Amino acid sequence: MKYPKVELGTVEAVWNKLGGEEGVARFLRGELTVSEPALRWREQDGIIYFTLPPTDGTTGEDWIVRLQSKGFQIDDYVKSILQSKDFAPTNGITNEIAVLKGLLFSDSDRITKNIRTEAYRLKFGKPNAEVACLIREVFTDKELEAMGLWWIVAMHEPIKDSDGGPILLSARRRGDGPRLYAYYYKPDYRWLRLSGFAFVVAQA
Repeated sequence: MKYPKVELGTVEAVWNKLGGEEGVARFLRGELTVSEPALRWREQDGIIYFTLPPTDGTTGEDWIVRLQSKGFQIDDYVKSILQSKDFAPTNGITNEIAVLKGLLFSDSDRITKNIRTEAYRLKFGKPNAEVACLIREVFTDKELEAMGLWWIVAMHEPIKDSDGGPILLSARRRGDGPRLYAYYYKPDYRWLRLSGFAFVVAQA
């Protein structure tokens, strides 16, 4: 087997990561182990599962401040959705989320109404809109990429914009940075393959 060439700088970086001479010695004696970080989600049959932190009553206005203070991008249109009276936060609710990956559906069948029908067949329910904010806060863009997704749309009850149009919130990764995003809700809208759709797992 041919091994890749290891540069001196790489060896030095590993040395430093292990804690220098003492750390390397401990590693060689079996006193220090290296392990891969545990994923915060699991995937089964094209569905990603994870549990979000409990809700804490954060209002839409407060989510704007909370997310922007952590470097997430929120445009004025999304802010208007968060400021809507229909954005109704909860308190003390722990949501187990199921994300249906777009690859579960053929290109012609990957439309909103079919996705909802499949979710309800699997006994998944509608999340609160705040779930989009929690997903955006919890998962980095690198984690979304590791999931094989460009965005996770929270399939909540649509919130009407100023023109009365129904809107869904989502966590989206882009080259210019992580953002909370909004999509216009249409039952026959055809989504891309690398989309994810978040529903709530029913409590037993």
